[in-house]
Amino acid sequence: MLNVNPFAVAGASLPAGFLQGFLVVMALAVVAGTIIDMVHKGSARYFFANMRKSKGKGRAIGGGELVSIAVQTAVVDVLASGEFCNPKRRVAHLLGMYGFVLYLVATAVMVFGYPTGATSTPAIWPMLWWIGALMVLVGGYWFWFFIRVDVAAEGQSPFRLAKADLFVLSLLASVTLAVVWAVTGGGAGLLFWLYILATIVLFGGVPWSKFAHMFFKPAAAFEKRVSRANGTAENLPTQTRDDPQQQQRHSMELLRNAPMDMGLGIKREAPHHY
Repeated sequence: MLNVNPFAVAGASLPAGFLQGFLVVMALAVVAGTIIDMVHKGSARYFFANMRKSKGKGRAIGGGELVSIAVQTAVVDVLASGEFCNPKRRVAHLLGMYGFVLYLVATAVMVFGYPTGATSTPAIWPMLWWIGALMVLVGGYWFWFFIRVDVAAEGQSPFRLAKADLFVLSLLASVTLAVVWAVTGGGAGLLFWLYILATIVLFGGVPWSKFAHMFFKPAAAFEKRVSRANGTAENLPTQTRDDPQQQQRHSMELLRNAPMDMGLGIKREAPHHY
């Protein structure tokens, strides 16, 4: 089972080029959905406006320092998900992220390179597909049932749904159906079409889910590091409230003379279920 290309099994019963065409359409849906999401939320407009606002402020940053900042962004913020302070959430996110990448790459290779049983699929690709899918399921279900804020800290039911849950739920539905479909031998039966439907929701729902954030979050992280390096701090008050000049920049008068560690008590103890 772990060495079998399930797409080749299904491809034998489907019109030629169906799976390849489906993947192309899903890729185009992600591109279109990301553009729609950025236009609707104004993400790109915000960042460009912020860059124009910061232009001429702070110190100049050389090319070498920019490269260093870009490397730090790629390694810490992208590859290691450094924005997560909660170690459990970071591990769950990394499992889902790297698992999804493995799953997608292996799917694309098997669909485009070995679409039918006419050409034997190297065992490494089905194995990577299984590893990636299981990583997504472990990270996704761990996050859904044990790490979500409204579950872990607010005592809500893990089955409570909201619009923001579209991405993780459609991802889990798609990959879960893929695994069940593959376990049952592949083919183009009911499970296959349910898998296709869940995948359409996942990639077609980009404008209404958090899918698009994976594309502009690296740009936001890079801009944040640049603003910290040149001293503009994204045109926001910095945390050095012991500096008289920075104290006056703080938006809340009540906090201008507050100690640096004020408000950090919430970080001293992890939230528990009620």
